[in-house]
Amino acid sequence: MTTRNLESFFHPRSVALIGASGRKGSVGHFLARNLFHSGFQGPIMPVNPRRESIEGVLAYPSVASLPRVPDLAIICTPPETVPDLTRELAERGTKAVVVVTAGFGEGGQETGHNLRQAMLSAARPHTLRVVGPNCVGLLAPHQGLNASFAHQAALPGDMAFVTQSGAIVTAMLDWATGRGIGFSHVVSLGDMADVDFGDMLDYLAVDPQTRAVMLYVEAVTDARKFMSAARACARIKPVIVIKGGRNAEAAKAATSHTGALAGADEVYDAAFRRAGVLRVFTLEELFDAVQTLATSTPLRHGDRDRLAILTNGGGLGVLATDALIEHKGHLAELSDETMQGLEAALPPTWSHGNPVDIVGDADPERYRNATQNLLEDKGVDALLVMHCPVAVADPNAVAESVIETVQARPSRKRKPIFTAWLGDQAVAESRSLFAESHIPTYDTPERAVRGFMHLVRYRRGQEELMETPASLPDEKDPDRESVQALLEEALAEGREWLSEPEAKALLSCYGVATVETRKAADPDEAVRQAEEIGFPVALKILSPDITHKSDVGGVKLDLANSDRVRIAAEEMLKRVRQARPEAQVDGFSVQAMCRRPGAQELILGLTEDRQFGPVILFGEGGTAVEVIRDKAVGLPPLNMTLAHSLMAETRIHDRLKGYRAQAPADLDAIAAALMHLSQIAAERPEVREIDINPLLADEKGVIALDARVRLMPRDAVDNSRGPAYRLAIRPYPRLLEQWGHLMDGTEIFMRPIRPEDEPALNELYKHLTPDDVRMRFFSHMAELSHESAARFTQIDYNREMALVAISPENPEDLWGVVRIAADPENERAEYAVAVRSDIKGRGLGYLLMRRILDYAARRGIQEVWGDVLSENARMLQLVKDLGFDRRLLAEDTNVVRVSRKLEPAKSQGKA
Repeated sequence: MTTRNLESFFHPRSVALIGASGRKGSVGHFLARNLFHSGFQGPIMPVNPRRESIEGVLAYPSVASLPRVPDLAIICTPPETVPDLTRELAERGTKAVVVVTAGFGEGGQETGHNLRQAMLSAARPHTLRVVGPNCVGLLAPHQGLNASFAHQAALPGDMAFVTQSGAIVTAMLDWATGRGIGFSHVVSLGDMADVDFGDMLDYLAVDPQTRAVMLYVEAVTDARKFMSAARACARIKPVIVIKGGRNAEAAKAATSHTGALAGADEVYDAAFRRAGVLRVFTLEELFDAVQTLATSTPLRHGDRDRLAILTNGGGLGVLATDALIEHKGHLAELSDETMQGLEAALPPTWSHGNPVDIVGDADPERYRNATQNLLEDKGVDALLVMHCPVAVADPNAVAESVIETVQARPSRKRKPIFTAWLGDQAVAESRSLFAESHIPTYDTPERAVRGFMHLVRYRRGQEELMETPASLPDEKDPDRESVQALLEEALAEGREWLSEPEAKALLSCYGVATVETRKAADPDEAVRQAEEIGFPVALKILSPDITHKSDVGGVKLDLANSDRVRIAAEEMLKRVRQARPEAQVDGFSVQAMCRRPGAQELILGLTEDRQFGPVILFGEGGTAVEVIRDKAVGLPPLNMTLAHSLMAETRIHDRLKGYRAQAPADLDAIAAALMHLSQIAAERPEVREIDINPLLADEKGVIALDARVRLMPRDAVDNSRGPAYRLAIRPYPRLLEQWGHLMDGTEIFMRPIRPEDEPALNELYKHLTPDDVRMRFFSHMAELSHESAARFTQIDYNREMALVAISPENPEDLWGVVRIAADPENERAEYAVAVRSDIKGRGLGYLLMRRILDYAARRGIQEVWGDVLSENARMLQLVKDLGFDRRLLAEDTNVVRVSRKLEPAKSQGKA
C-alpha cells in the first residue's frame, strides 16, 4: 500500500476523537481543543465513556455508538486498547486512523511489539491506514483540520512538512508562524507502523496545494519504496531533508576496508543525493532552506554558482565572499558593460569590482542603479544585496527601492535575489517588506550565501536527475557460468571468504582487469607457480582470518627467482604463525609483479548497508586507506555518468585528472570498473562485500592488485525475489530482454529502455510524421525537449517499464517503444506506444503491446488503460484486437478511454 486512503487523513468529511478529555493538560484535552477550534467544517465526534460532552459537544461512550462512520479517527487511549479500537473502526468502514499513543515497542519491548502487530492485523484487511503510533498528529490548514496536540496551529500555505519527531513539529510551527510561512500539510509520522515517508512523498508529489516538501528523517524503513517515491517527487517539486541521528549507528568492527569506511550517514547522504533531494544538517539550515526555496526565483537551466554581491559596507562584502568560497561558489566576473554602467551611477569611491561596495552613505537611488546594472549582466547568476544600518539612509526606503527594481523586471528575465539587512529592531520592518514580496532575507551575510548555495545544490541535483549518461564501451557479457560454479563451490564448503585467486577470478569474469594470481598450498608449489608465471612475483599469505596481510608480514614483493620465493614462503609461515597462531592458513597466493610507475592507488568496494542494501565505495587506496579517509559512496545501479559523479566527490579525483608532468588517468576505465561492481551487486546476492585495494589507475587503464570477496551465508540468500532484491533502486531488468518476430518474419530484439537511449529516442521521434506525433502526444511538437527525453528514458523500473524494439540492421536505431506507468498501488497502469512511421504495418505495435501486457500481468497489475484520439483508427483497432474495452470520455468526446482487465500471471519477481 502507498497512497490508498491517504486522502481521508487530509480531506475527511467527519472526524472521531477517541480518548477526548476535558481534563486540562491531558493529551485528549489538547487534541479536542485543537480539533474544535481550528475551523474544520465537518462533524467532530468525541468518544469518552465518562463524559457527556467535550468542548460543549455531545460525547459518545464508544465507537459502536457513533451516529456515523468517521472518515478519520484519532486515538489517544492506552496502548492495550488500540488494537480493538482499530478493529472496530476498520469494520465500520473508517479509512484513516492517527494513533497518538506511545507504547508499541519503541524501546524493543516485546509486549509493545505484539500490540503494534495486532493493530496492523486489525487494520490491513480493511485497507485502514494508520499514522503513528507515538506521534503528535497531523494538520491540514487549508481544511481547518488540526488533528494534533501541537501548541499552535499552522498557517495555510504551500509547504508540506513530514517528520518522525513530534518535537520538530512544534519547533517548525513556532519558527514559521512568526515569519508568516504557511503549510499545506504537517504530519508527524511517529513510529511509522504503516504510513511512512514513501507513502507521504507519493501523495504530496501530486497534491496541487503543495509546492515543496520538507522531511525530518531519523530512519528509512522501506528503502526501495522511499527511493522510488523520493525520486518521483523530486522531479516535480523541491524536497528538502534533514537527517537526525547522523552518528547513532557508529561503525562496528569491520572485516574489510569498505565495511569500515562506508558509514551509515554517508550512505544516507548518497541516497538523498541520488534521489535529487536537498539535504541540510541543522534546524537553522532547514528553516533557511525552506525560506529560500519557498520564496526565491529558481535558477534557470544552465545557470551556475556565480554570485554578485552588493553592499554598503566593505566588511560585509568580505564576509560574504569568504562564505561563498567556503561553500565552493564563485564570485561573478562583471562584464565591461556592467562596469561602465556602475562607474556612471556610483561615486568614485566605490570598490570597482565584485563585491560591489557602494559606500556607507548609499541612498535608495544608488542601490536601485547598482541593482539594475548587476541584474543585466549575463555573467551573474544571482545577486546578494546587503545593508548595514547608517544614520544617513532609511533601511526601509532602501529595501523598497530594491523590491521595486526586482519587480519591474519582466518575469522571463528575473534572477534569484537574496538580501541581508543587518541589525535587529531597526531593520525588522525591512525584512517584513522582503518577506511580503517573496524575496529571501537573512540576518547575516553567511546565512544569505548559504541560502544561495542551497538553491545551487538543488538545481544541480535536478540537472543530475536529467543528465544523459554516456554509453558503456562495448564489452563482453560476464562469464556468469564460471562465476556460478565458483560461488557454488565456496558456499558448499561453508566458506565466508573467497581466496584471493578466486576473488580475482570473479572480478575478471565481470570485466575488471586483474594481475594473474595463482594459489599455492606450500612453499614448493609456490615456487612452481612462480616459475610458470614468470619472475619477478609477489607472494602473499592466504588466510580467511587475516584481513591486513602486511601487518603480520604476510606480503613479500619483487621476488626475482625460485630460491627467493622458497625462502620468503618459509619465513612468511613462521612470522604468521607467531603473530596469529589461531589463524587458518590455506597456503599462498602467487602473482605477477605489476610495474605501473606513477599509477594512482585506488580503493573500490562493495558492502551491505542495513537500510539501503548494497553500496559502492570509491576513494584513495593503499595501506593507509582508513587514515586518509578520502572516499565517497553511492547506490547501485551505476551508469557512466553516476560513476564519474561518484569519483568527483573525492580529493584524489583532481590528481586523477593529471597535474604537472603526470598524465591523466583513464577515468572512463575507472568508471567502468565501478559499473562492473554495480553489476555484481545487482546479479550476485551471494556476494556480501568486495574490496579492491589497490586498484592501480594510470593513462593505460586500471588493474586490480589485491582483492577480497566476502560471501553471504547460504541460508541468508533469498533467490525467490530475484537477484537484485537487496538494491534500494531497482536495476536494469535484464531478464526482460527478449526476441520476437514481425508479420514479415523479421526477427527483432526487445529490451527495457536505458538512460543512454536518449539520443536514439530523439532519432525515433524524428521518424514520426507530424500526424503520428499528434496521435501520440495529443499536440504538435517540433522535437522532444531534453527534459522530456530524459524523463522517458530515465525511468524508475520499480513503478514504470518501457520496452524498446531495436532495428535488426543497427543496434543504435529504435523502431518502437511501449511503456506503462503504474499507480503507487500497482493496480492500474497507463500505457503508451510509438512506432516509427516508416515501420508501421508490419505488426510491431501489436508485438510490443502484447509483451508489455504480459509483463503487466506478471507484475500483478490488474488493469491497463490509455486515452486514444477518436480519429486514431489504427490504434483503436489494435487495442480492440488485444481485448480492450472502450468508452468516450464525457469531458472530451474526441478522446476514447480504452482499458483491459488482466488476469493474474505467475510473477517473475520484482527485484
